[in-house]
Amino acid sequence: MRFEHAPDIEGRIHALVTRLSLKHIDPARVKCFRSYGSKARAYARIWSLPRVWQKALSVRSHYVIEVLHEHFDKQAHDDQTRTLIHELLHIPKTFSGATRPHAFFDERIDKRAVEKYYLMLRD
Repeated sequence: MRFEHAPDIEGRIHALVTRLSLKHIDPARVKCFRSYGSKARAYARIWSLPRVWQKALSVRSHYVIEVLHEHFDKQAHDDQTRTLIHELLHIPKTFSGATRPHAFFDERIDKRAVEKYYLMLRD
């Protein structure tokens, strides 16, 4: 599998964070990569930097959003945007380096939640 820095995706992430007022997310600490050759069925995935690694490396929390070329790049632009919103919703309000699961108490990361944010872009 091969990874390449994806500045086009980083630009879209920065715009989404700004337009959706996701003030808890520092877009400078969200790095994006495009992977090639993955056998996974996912369109994208988010990677965290757990607290123990932050301490060991003396760095602050960061996240990596990986888009899988074989699936993500075939999506329509609007669906790509929904995919990126989905990944951003996995970042907790604390921006701690952890990730939120799909079901977290009464808050869910599902199509309804993603669509709510997507429609905010249309206003």
